[in-house]
Amino acid sequence: MRKTCTLILALLLCGGAQAAQLYRWVDDKGRVEWRDTPPPPNAKKVERRSVGGSVVETSTLPFSVQQAMQNFPLVLYVTDCGEGCTKAREHLNRRGLPYTERNPQDDFEAFRKLTDGRVEVPLLFVGRQALRGYEQGAWDTALDAAGYPRVVIGAKPQPKPAPAAKPPAAAPAGEAAAAPAAGTPAAAATPPATP
Repeated sequence: MRKTCTLILALLLCGGAQAAQLYRWVDDKGRVEWRDTPPPPNAKKVERRSVGGSVVETSTLPFSVQQAMQNFPLVLYVTDCGEGCTKAREHLNRRGLPYTERNPQDDFEAFRKLTDGRVEVPLLFVGRQALRGYEQGAWDTALDAAGYPRVVIGAKPQPKPAPAAKPPAAAPAGEAAAAPAAGTPAAAATPPATP
């Protein structure tokens, strides 16, 4: 019996993260056999069992972060406003917190209604609490109170969104006629003189 238990334990430990097939049967002498190969044809009371490995899921966020996200979702309103917006993004990424980033210029009227007419960025919503402007101490206090950890182990920082394409500046009316169009050779802009 001790030998059988040792064999089962060894098979479970050696299985690693992969699932294994185990077979249990009684041989012709009445002994119970456990093997990872199918039993011989004369085996009695054959049982087939799947033994799963011990796999730890690491792709999901810790439970504390999931709870904080459910109760106090993070929404960051930023534009290319300079140092304040950059520091706001860096702060959340440094702590490894998942957040939704929105640009108030995408729907300016909805943003004004949301903020009672105050249009300043960065603006962080921790649940329903609005943090206007970036101040590290105030942000840490609000995030800690919401249950977010100081650092989420294994979290990947959110990629920085690509800046929106800006339309080219319009040239004054007098210069537009004199300068050749972009991408047009200068020779094509001025026809050659004919003799």
